[in-house]
Amino acid sequence: MAHLNLKHLRYFWAVASHGSIARAADALHLTPQTISGQLRELEDQVGGKLFAKSGRSLTLTDTGRLVFSYADEMFRIGDELQDVLAGRTPGGGVTLNVGVAMVVPKLLTHRVLAPALTMDEPVRLLCIERPLVDLLADLSVHKLDLVLTDSPLNPALNIRAYNHPLGETASVFCAARAEAARYRAGFPQSLDGAPMLMPSAHSALRRSLEHWLERQGIKPRIVAEIEDRALIKTFGEAGAGVFTAPEAVADDVLRKYDVEIIGRSDEILERFYAISAERRIKHPAVSVITERARNGLFSPERPLKAVPTHPRSVQPLQSAG
Repeated sequence: MAHLNLKHLRYFWAVASHGSIARAADALHLTPQTISGQLRELEDQVGGKLFAKSGRSLTLTDTGRLVFSYADEMFRIGDELQDVLAGRTPGGGVTLNVGVAMVVPKLLTHRVLAPALTMDEPVRLLCIERPLVDLLADLSVHKLDLVLTDSPLNPALNIRAYNHPLGETASVFCAARAEAARYRAGFPQSLDGAPMLMPSAHSALRRSLEHWLERQGIKPRIVAEIEDRALIKTFGEAGAGVFTAPEAVADDVLRKYDVEIIGRSDEILERFYAISAERRIKHPAVSVITERARNGLFSPERPLKAVPTHPRSVQPLQSAG
């Protein structure tokens, strides 16, 4: 095989990084036709297709993923060399690109990602929050190292990625302090007719919560459906209604919001996953994140602690199971 044309390779790298020929053309100040022609020449040279069409977007083929992994390292090292030659000190450490599905609670996201920032090797964390389908598209072209979500990757999606379960947690029900006592009495039947703040319809928690309410014979009054879990807590703190939170971060919820726990349920489980483009995790920061989550945050031995700033919030909880 003749030596690869580095110009062709850079055009391919730009398309894979930007997710489309049009965006790469804008970044490189070239016409899409020019880049398309260069890609065809590179495919002839490597002897295989680099991209496959998926609707209006492009996804990397197996050959494309292999070529991209080498090209990405080559051009990143090249950029670092330019910094050195220009007298600039490279940033050092590693970069961690994380996508967070909008249904994942902010407090839990922080607890999951925080260990990466305490590593001996400096880590630069780049974190974006978008709908899951957009994050998976970025993951497929290696723009992200990791996606955090509340459900495993759907096998029906034409994306080569792998689920890494982080753990599961029971749910606690919370309400504003002024309302908590009356909802705590007789829980969970006290929720019948009570105003409730629900997560969005496409979240795994919503489905689990609805099934649990149906089994209990409880019909709350749904006052709002909100995708952003932090916004749900803000409404709850203002007295708009009862809401659920992961028990794994219940202490954090009580510290941050002026709410109290009115009950809990082992039946309403929230599960969280890290999705990566590689079966075996190689990124050092991702390894630390997944290990700490499984052995710390979601450890079954982790108890619900008392919170001194809200002494009334720590009372014997009646099981909802």
